[in-house]
Amino acid sequence: MRYALISDIHANLHALDAVLADIDARKGIAAIYHLGDLVGYSAFPNEVVDRLRARAIAGIAGNYDSTVGTDYKHCGCKVESPRQEELAHISYEYTRQAVSLATKQYLATLPFSIDLRPLGGHLKGPRLMLVHGTPTLNTLYWTADRSDEFCLTMAKNAGLNAGDMVAFGHTHKPWYREVGGVHFVNTGSVGRPKDGDARAGYVIVDLGGTAPEIEFVRVPYDVDAAVQAVAAAGLPEGFGDFLRSGGAPAL
Repeated sequence: MRYALISDIHANLHALDAVLADIDARKGIAAIYHLGDLVGYSAFPNEVVDRLRARAIAGIAGNYDSTVGTDYKHCGCKVESPRQEELAHISYEYTRQAVSLATKQYLATLPFSIDLRPLGGHLKGPRLMLVHGTPTLNTLYWTADRSDEFCLTMAKNAGLNAGDMVAFGHTHKPWYREVGGVHFVNTGSVGRPKDGDARAGYVIVDLGGTAPEIEFVRVPYDVDAAVQAVAAAGLPEGFGDFLRSGGAPAL
């Protein structure tokens, strides 16, 4: 069973459309799932949600989705400087004002996790758990330098066993590791990569064989148009620079 997993779109409609077109051009994709953070930092929060809903793409809540959906006072984002805090506040307030009531209500209904058992679970095959940050918090950053012990603790918290997979996003940096037979996959980001590659990123996972197959995909898109949309929305110039550089500026 092959799934396309997309995460951290962050209101970047140009990147999302390019990724969906790439997925549509491939054969054998059983379903697409999103791993949250649909909104924030760019100009098309409602359009992104509308696109996913029109295609019946199921998914989970990122920290941005759950906070905007419940009208919380901040996004729960990690900041490392006063400037980052200022920019995060600008993005969050813009998003809160821009989202429609329908978008807000949709974001509020997204589940924390999805547990897929494409072959019947442990009776017939592996589980695939989808979360945004970790199985315990959608604000916790599961970076590639986390220890094996941390990964196994998260797997235990989620009830995962050897052969199972957990996929997540939030850090905007793709990576994969196997620890104790459990497969850990960070999908990267569709709309706001932070690994120095400006192309949109997503993952295809295949759980139908004797061992899971994982393909990290990068898709070019019209970054210039996305940057122009950011500027037209009155968002900070640095948000556009971030898209052009694949996250090189510390914003």
